Amino acid sequence: MDLVPALDEPLKKVLGPPTAKVMAEHLGLHTVGDLLHHYPRRYEERGQLTHLADLPMDEHVTVVAQVADARLLTFASAKAPRGKGQRLEVTITDGSGRLQLVFFGNGVHKPHKDLLPGTRAMFSGKVSVFNHRLQLAHPAYEPLRADSDDAAEAVDSWAGALIPIYPATAKLESWKIAKSVQTVLLSAQEAVDPLPDSLRDGRGLVSLPEALLKIHRPHTKADIHDARARLKWDEAFVLQVALARRRHADAQLPAVARLPKPDGLLTAFDAKLPFTLTEGQQKVSKEIFDDLATEHPMHRLLQGEVGSGKTLVALRAMLAVVDAGGQAAMLAPTEVLAQQHHRSITEMMGELAEGGMLGGSEHSTKVVLLTGSMGMAGRRQALLDLVSGEAGIVIGTHALIEDKVQFHDLGLVVVDEQHRFGVEQRDALRGKGKQPPHLLVMTATPIPRTVAMTVFGDLETSVLDQLPAGRSPIASHVVPAADKPHFLTRAWERVREEVENGHQAYVVCPRIGDDIDEPADPKKAKKKSPEDEAEKRPPLAVLDIADQLTRGPLQGLKVEVLHGRMQPDDKDAVMRRFAAGETDVLVATTVIEVGVNVPNATAMVIMDADRFGVSQLHQLRGRVGRGSAAGLCLLVTEMPEASPARQRLTAVASTLDGFELSRIDLEQRREGDVLGQAQSGVRSSLRMLAVIEDEEIIAEAREEAAAVVAADPELTSLPGLRTALEALLDEEREQYLDKG
Repeated sequence: MDLVPALDEPLKKVLGPPTAKVMAEHLGLHTVGDLLHHYPRRYEERGQLTHLADLPMDEHVTVVAQVADARLLTFASAKAPRGKGQRLEVTITDGSGRLQLVFFGNGVHKPHKDLLPGTRAMFSGKVSVFNHRLQLAHPAYEPLRADSDDAAEAVDSWAGALIPIYPATAKLESWKIAKSVQTVLLSAQEAVDPLPDSLRDGRGLVSLPEALLKIHRPHTKADIHDARARLKWDEAFVLQVALARRRHADAQLPAVARLPKPDGLLTAFDAKLPFTLTEGQQKVSKEIFDDLATEHPMHRLLQGEVGSGKTLVALRAMLAVVDAGGQAAMLAPTEVLAQQHHRSITEMMGELAEGGMLGGSEHSTKVVLLTGSMGMAGRRQALLDLVSGEAGIVIGTHALIEDKVQFHDLGLVVVDEQHRFGVEQRDALRGKGKQPPHLLVMTATPIPRTVAMTVFGDLETSVLDQLPAGRSPIASHVVPAADKPHFLTRAWERVREEVENGHQAYVVCPRIGDDIDEPADPKKAKKKSPEDEAEKRPPLAVLDIADQLTRGPLQGLKVEVLHGRMQPDDKDAVMRRFAAGETDVLVATTVIEVGVNVPNATAMVIMDADRFGVSQLHQLRGRVGRGSAAGLCLLVTEMPEASPARQRLTAVASTLDGFELSRIDLEQRREGDVLGQAQSGVRSSLRMLAVIEDEEIIAEAREEAAAVVAADPELTSLPGLRTALEALLDEEREQYLDKG
């Protein structure tokens, strides 16, 4: 029997069902290969003590430290009224700081025997505070016996000078993972190397088996460096090869070239614009028109700052396609945004959007809206306009994707806020063309170049980083409501002042209220963040805040609410009244986050701002300062000054540069969170690669991958690379890469 398990061997056969079950459920590890690619987060040096002073609150930690003293206390309690209750208090030290461990009841006997003063051990548990001191209650622990002569101990996980600390869970401590890795480590010799020999040799990278051995059992810090350098290249290169093959396959697809007519609809539209395009808009438009003129489908990502004029650029592309006899569809993630786009596009086009109607221009087309909540008559007419070709442009939500929706000749799909859509949804709309339509993806969430190369690597990228003339600066300030309540009072005074000056304001809250947005099933309820738990109060709600404002600081002003649970017609009516200036203050959820354009709105107060992400705050702030008057954004928080959440808000207040904020966002959060769930399949494959720090590796890997795919698209000469690609492209990732 072969003693070295194969890489695809299920862990339950090697480690036993109980351990394998925990690994599968809590760490997503199913096979020997999965476990070998579960890398240590960091390493402790056996002779070096750790820093206990920097432990994060409410997080599961693993530390290496020495027992300073241990005391067994007896006390009276409800369960032991005669003083028979026992508590073991152990103090551990790292030479500069101390941490208390507490064990209660029946669980004190073993640690009392094991944790004698002078003992060094690894401790794992959740950091909490008791009597203003940090402590670990009932931590798991593993004594470190470096001087043992036991033969079994010689191959133990802790035999080396560098102790690996693994990403762990409360159910499975780091040292148990290390022991499991030790069981399967010889299987690393079976790993097939995906990198071409020339690439590996040219860059001085170690082989994959050697990298896996060194990452789990390093003898020196140089071993860790060599292993990380190699494993980062693996991740970057295999992903870039997948994307390069996608681009190569797209280049082979046929598409109808869409050239705008001279003196057609686009020319008529440009002639009636009351302003000239910015240099950036002209440059990006040229890139798009060059793509549309080819007989292969365009795959382009258009990203730009809030208010940089992406919608205008997309509309000109749609008009060019209509000029060429095709139709264009714009897919928006919400009904509010679809209605807003429809309104702003028909306003921009004027009589050019009145095709087939009295008063319509000679060069005109019909612009229709299609959403799930439309009445039957309006829906039937919209469907008829699309299938007959009467409507050149359609703007809609997921309703566009339904089977009943047929086009006369779909030539361009514009997807707004792309990261909110699943792959199948985008693909279903693209499948409605006679030939693959051109695709333009828009996002107002600025994306660092490396993320664009990693997650949107199958798309060419255009960037709009210039704001049109006439856009006003936005002043942003943090309002610390807990430390300085008079600051919040002043915030409401500023809102009144803006309204008195003829302007309008938004107030944004994270919750709707009345518990109508709370999950009914507690098991499905979102896990609260440590900061939520620390506050012990629910997020502020639209309905509550609107009520408080109308009775208090904003009494006498016209205040309305807007949230996602309202009927679509009611939402539209509220937005129309606000856009018309009939409402002074709109209290809303993040339903106003993108696309909402009311130039007269100059102030925004974001309640519980610490509960929103960096890019979300930037999006929300972009709703003000859209006219000639300066904008004001106030970020209200009860978080203490030293907290990470407060520092995040300070960063947002300090810059209006969305690209700078997106870097901060990435540095503070896991990269996968930034772009939402649609890309999670690809991101989950990046364990070692950090898209901000490793920009150079990603850029070089993209070049190498393009060269490899150009020379051998089927990778027939690189079986190891094919195997690695198959491992990367499980069902979810394959859908993203094949249909994105």
